[in-house]
Amino acid sequence: MKYGTRILHNENELDPYTGALSIPIYQASTYHQHDVDHPGKYEYSRSGNPTREALEKTLAALENGTHAYAFSSGMAATSSSLAILEQGDHVVATADIYGGSYRILTRFFSKFGITTTFVDMTRLENIEAAIRPNSRLLFLESPSNPLLKITDIKEATGIARKHGLITMIDNTFMSPYFQRPLDLGVDIVIHSATKFLGGHSDVIGGAVITKSDSLASRIYFVQNGFGAILGPQDCWLLLRGIKTLKARMELQQQSATEIAQWLKKQSWVSDVYYPGLSDHPGHEIIKSQATGFGAVLSFKTLTVERARQIMKEVKVWSVAVSLGGVESILSYPVKMSHAAIPPLDRERLGITDNLIRLSVGLEDASDLIEDLGPNH
Repeated sequence: MKYGTRILHNENELDPYTGALSIPIYQASTYHQHDVDHPGKYEYSRSGNPTREALEKTLAALENGTHAYAFSSGMAATSSSLAILEQGDHVVATADIYGGSYRILTRFFSKFGITTTFVDMTRLENIEAAIRPNSRLLFLESPSNPLLKITDIKEATGIARKHGLITMIDNTFMSPYFQRPLDLGVDIVIHSATKFLGGHSDVIGGAVITKSDSLASRIYFVQNGFGAILGPQDCWLLLRGIKTLKARMELQQQSATEIAQWLKKQSWVSDVYYPGLSDHPGHEIIKSQATGFGAVLSFKTLTVERARQIMKEVKVWSVAVSLGGVESILSYPVKMSHAAIPPLDRERLGITDNLIRLSVGLEDASDLIEDLGPNH
């Protein structure tokens, strides 16, 4: 079965009780037990809910995993996965990681003796150099946020295995439609399901997927213990959003490529970051490990004033946090996604005041280009 068909037909699309083509919203907190000595499949919805189960099985199928867990947000998914670590453990993480992940590692997990080294993973030797005797986790993000740097996932996981590290990747930018890291040797895949999986800017959610039974049991323990679960209505919204994943990703990528190529030709643009461009440093690597390049790109204007003028005057683009919706979203990383990173660190990473990140939606590409260009 082709992947596009599997999105819609993965054995979790029909209600087993009625045959409904949409899994119902099981808005229940608890369940009657016919035999207290032999509890039924569902007891309490923090531990399990039929709507959430359908979503989790769908997520596992899409990522070629065996276990999946739906959380109340992408950060709940990230934090719960990190919570399987022990006091004194060390993490090696991508340098220009999502600001929320940076914040939770440096300002929360650090309180429990968990330390992190951030490295540029476009150079694999940086990973080797950062590994310590107490290193336990390699935290990847490829493409990275917001500079779209590409890590050779298969090679990075090989280094991790050699040193006995768990590998975890944030796959939000690509979605499982374009990139399935478990097939490349990654142990844990996380998503902000708010983004491309949901696709309509109407739900907050997170996902964790793995093939490992032992990791799955540890992640479920945290999910059930912390209770950061996704409610049934939000699960239903994600199930509905996922049904159009192929159509959205294909069209959004097509427009993103057109916009990136146009930006490359503009005199007021100094840099364009999109792995679909043939001159992107990670272009050949991403071609080898993914089936597409995604719908997120970033660019730098020659002046900060130009960047601010664009944000003030655009009409078709929404200036907002987040990404992955059907509407095109323009974000300002220094004030939004990466505000949690100290200014000097942002500057060192290249996350500067003239950097704009674009999440391309379903509008006509020519309208999006016109909105960015001639009027400014």
